[in-house]
Amino acid sequence: MLSADETQASLIGAWRLMLGKVDGLRLLDLSADGFWNSFFAIMVAAPALIVGWVGIANEIGDPDAFAGRFSMLLRLATVDIGSWVLPLIALALVAPRAGIGGRFVHYVVASNWASAITAWLMLPSALIRLFVSSANQISTLVSLLLFILSMALTWRMTNATIGKGAAVGTAVFVGMFIASLIVVFGLQALLGIDVPDNAGAQSLSGFHPG
Repeated sequence: MLSADETQASLIGAWRLMLGKVDGLRLLDLSADGFWNSFFAIMVAAPALIVGWVGIANEIGDPDAFAGRFSMLLRLATVDIGSWVLPLIALALVAPRAGIGGRFVHYVVASNWASAITAWLMLPSALIRLFVSSANQISTLVSLLLFILSMALTWRMTNATIGKGAAVGTAVFVGMFIASLIVVFGLQALLGIDVPDNAGAQSLSGFHPG
């Protein structure tokens, strides 16, 4: 487990990258240990993600059965963790051929910590969902605005981390976005999760396009 200081430095570094500041990489541990330790970001994000899972499970799970809602929560967690990790595995396979193999570790470390930040960024919409239906216009608007903001910050992080120009950075961002969508919808279908259309933005509260 990382120390509080190491975790704070990693989050600050990722945040600077999300603001387009390349010097954020200096705050990240890009060693082999740093690569694996960056997945601790999932634990950092977990409290915020759990709030989102509870809100969705309460809406689409069996309202009269705790076991049904808990089962739905576990399936939602599987989707979120899958959308976090599986696209990174896919990137590991294609990065050398795409000419970004030398930036793969940089990207994974930065992406993991940035994803923890975006999970907390989406927390207000998850909290609103606990008390207001996702069909409510305010809930929908807040979720959409925060999602768009998180995507913009993630795009800037990707460009700053890849360091090969906006065209390559955007290509990586779009590729990871598509990969994450495939994983999200694939796992939802596999696990029998039927998320209403009006819950779409919030169902991606833990969506990790890179």
